[in-house]
Amino acid sequence: MHQTSSRLLRMTDDDRPFTRDFKDLFSTLMVSLPLTIHRFRFKTYQFSFASEEAINNLGSLKFSQSNRMPDPKDSSRIVTTTTTTTFSMAKEMARSVCQRFMDARFIELADGKTIQQFPLKGCLWQLTPKGIHILERFCQRNGIQQDHVLKLLNSPYNTMRLVILERDLTTDKLSHDKTTTEVIFRRFVGPTPNIKNSVAVSDNDSVSDYQDGQTGVKLAENRKIYDRLIKMSFTGKCAVDWLLDCCTTVERCETHEIVNLFLYYGLIQSVLEDKAYIQSNPKGKDFQPTKNAVYVITEKGQRIAGWIEPERTSVGDRNGDIINGNSRATSAVRNRGSGSPRGHNQDQRETNTTRLQAILNDAALRLLYREFLRETVCEENLTFYLDVVEFNKNFQAIDLSKPDAVRETLAAAYGLYNAFLAPGSPCELNIDHPLRQDMASRMTRAVARDDTSMYTSLKEVAALFDRAQQQVFKLMAGDSVPKFIRTHKYIEVAGDILDDERLASSQSGLHRSGSRRYNEGEAR
Repeated sequence: MHQTSSRLLRMTDDDRPFTRDFKDLFSTLMVSLPLTIHRFRFKTYQFSFASEEAINNLGSLKFSQSNRMPDPKDSSRIVTTTTTTTFSMAKEMARSVCQRFMDARFIELADGKTIQQFPLKGCLWQLTPKGIHILERFCQRNGIQQDHVLKLLNSPYNTMRLVILERDLTTDKLSHDKTTTEVIFRRFVGPTPNIKNSVAVSDNDSVSDYQDGQTGVKLAENRKIYDRLIKMSFTGKCAVDWLLDCCTTVERCETHEIVNLFLYYGLIQSVLEDKAYIQSNPKGKDFQPTKNAVYVITEKGQRIAGWIEPERTSVGDRNGDIINGNSRATSAVRNRGSGSPRGHNQDQRETNTTRLQAILNDAALRLLYREFLRETVCEENLTFYLDVVEFNKNFQAIDLSKPDAVRETLAAAYGLYNAFLAPGSPCELNIDHPLRQDMASRMTRAVARDDTSMYTSLKEVAALFDRAQQQVFKLMAGDSVPKFIRTHKYIEVAGDILDDERLASSQSGLHRSGSRRYNEGEAR
């Protein structure tokens, strides 16, 4: 069975590629390149490539995903399912795409210098730690075993642990809620301050500090601003560098978005504005991404980071409050995600199923849950669950008047099957034998070429995916969720949500009390 599709990059409302498609295109390109040793200006560079190689390969890029298995109806026969995806673009478009890879910090000049424009030829490039991490996740999902790629992934260059930012499936926009912002902020500042003893060291352009994604933004121990001595400060440029290098951000404007959220929620504050930048960029009144703009972490930010003791319930007390029978924190998450009023459904018995649903509906907890599953080597369960959500959304929105719409969606279905459900697939899931047999029988059956028959096949595949998704949901609820809700990170974030609910409740109570007194006065 062979499905072929020619991909068009999905574009957002602000005319940039969807992040997932963008990362897949980058990884497909890197797999296509030999990534050999190059000699440049009397030096040799491992795992490198030339500008010309990248641009030429982008002109006609092909990625195939195959799986061989016994025929469910005749075990003596071997059936191969293959999905082939092709990208093609003109030379100038290829250069523009490489420019985006450079701007997103997926690649950098091998000699460590910086340039503003990706040239058509004459430069040598290497993957950044961020680019290597993105490539590694792509290879794990697709079972890529090429020697030149594995050598890079197993090399000392592979050091990064990226913050995988949660995005809206429809718009690809970042989550802006308070709790998600605080989770990102904790990683941004690090578990302990990354203090440099001189301003020259803290403000330099080196990003070697950020190669693991665990170390926080560089802070100057003391900085003199006019007649004031400012402690533990950082520049706007340092903030942008950290967010570009250590998160799945793909544009500088996304880093500005995140820092503006830090300011909005009172986690950092400005101590020196860059007036010249504001004059030329009026929208940059709150945050200026330059070396001349200086910021400090507020007391609230230090409490959120865990650098100083919080003025609230201790983590130990929260542990008992959240886990030992009290459902208020998870109810708060569930109500926030669903838009239900406070207190709604709080009389329901709390179960791991409702906890998992709350986690899936909340961007902050979903981010932390993904990191927990990665650490326990079962992230494929969550990835598959969310991929089926996206697949169903696309399936339900198929425009049958477009000639390739059904074929594209069917190709995506085979991609999911080959990655997660086929016997021996790279991210093979633990589903029951009858479903696996039903899935293999359907996916190895020939598909007619006319759109009506293909759409009928697609409906059958979608129903099987729903069954697999339900089984994976039960597996996560029964196995990983009970462990996750006992972690310090879950207790901390769920406690933050509970604190927000208590604050909202007290403010609502004050408002009702004031209204009652006012109405009683009117009545008298």
